[in-house]
Amino acid sequence: MAAFEYIALNGRGREEKGVLEADSSRQVRQILRDRGLAPLSVSATRERQQQATGAGWWRWLRASLSIRDLALITRQLATLIAAGLPVEEALLAVSRQTESTRSRTMLATVRSRVMEGYSLASSLADYPRAFPELYRATVAAGESAGHLDLVLERLADYTESRYEARQRIVQALVYPVVLFFLTVIILASLLGYVVPDIVEVFSDSGQELPALTRFIIGASDFVQNWGLMLLLVIICLVVAATQALRVPAFRLAYDRRLLRLPLVGKLSRGTNTAQFASTLSILSSSGVPLVEAMNISGKVLTNRWLQRQVSEATGRVSEGASLSTALDQGGYFPPIMLHMIASGESSGELDGMLARVANYVQKDVESLLAVLLSLFGPLMLLFMGGAVFTIVMAILLPIINLNQLVF
Repeated sequence: MAAFEYIALNGRGREEKGVLEADSSRQVRQILRDRGLAPLSVSATRERQQQATGAGWWRWLRASLSIRDLALITRQLATLIAAGLPVEEALLAVSRQTESTRSRTMLATVRSRVMEGYSLASSLADYPRAFPELYRATVAAGESAGHLDLVLERLADYTESRYEARQRIVQALVYPVVLFFLTVIILASLLGYVVPDIVEVFSDSGQELPALTRFIIGASDFVQNWGLMLLLVIICLVVAATQALRVPAFRLAYDRRLLRLPLVGKLSRGTNTAQFASTLSILSSSGVPLVEAMNISGKVLTNRWLQRQVSEATGRVSEGASLSTALDQGGYFPPIMLHMIASGESSGELDGMLARVANYVQKDVESLLAVLLSLFGPLMLLFMGGAVFTIVMAILLPIINLNQLVF
């Protein structure tokens, strides 16, 4: 059976959309007529995806899932499979449970592939952006080992922890970011509209203005004459930098320099280390061979230079070196991580030790990030208050001097 998307008219003349499984589009049309619907269009979901290959960004948008949706689908699948339901029935139940049309279409297509005899991992490969390589490799290991429910539970825990961490960061950044943009708008308004009106009053008095006032007047003239041009230059620089980071050589050099910066480098190293250790732990405990697990885990890293270090370490492991020794030669991984991995290798508990490493490093990164974010808000308040105070003093100083001349 295959999955088909349909558009039909109900008895009230309104359009209804959905997904049905059938042997052919003719059977789908008959099912719709039996339900009292007038079919307008019926198309196989896989054919629709293939027809959308020239649709650019729209194709990529439809073929992806948010972390929240992926975590929810994984948790539901793990619960149903652990309860003894076959994979195809679990997929059907989850597809009916979800409210997202995109998720329902994906799950229906995956279920049709499973019913054709394909494995769940290979069926998920039709949507690589929705189900990344880490996800598919872990599912494949669970299927081969016969512990798909346990593997899906681990994947659900991992995906939910990623979603919660991202949510905490976004929530912590909302206030500082809003405050920053408000500061920029207030300063631009003061320099562009308020200060020029005050300058006219001062120019008529003929007195010598204080240095601070002359500086603010110069800044106001610059904003009036070149403010729009400065904004366009900043936008062009951001776009140029984004395009430059897509060049592999430039991105590699950028990521390498990023690791040497005091705070940013520590955050980048810690985040990537935690992600690498957590991914490697999940894959290794699911039965994936260590070399293959390292190859997949290396692709999860966002820092290209660390990706190269993991790739080189993978080559050393394939040649017979231990994991701790191979990672130590790169010189970019924390010493505590290397010692814990060495301890796990010697005791035969590498999977559990990798999970501990990931948990320890992730907590360290979160605590550092929490401190930085907690300081960002007050610093922005100080910056905004200092900037407004400077402008106000630049306006008040000539008035005070003028009053002293009068008396």
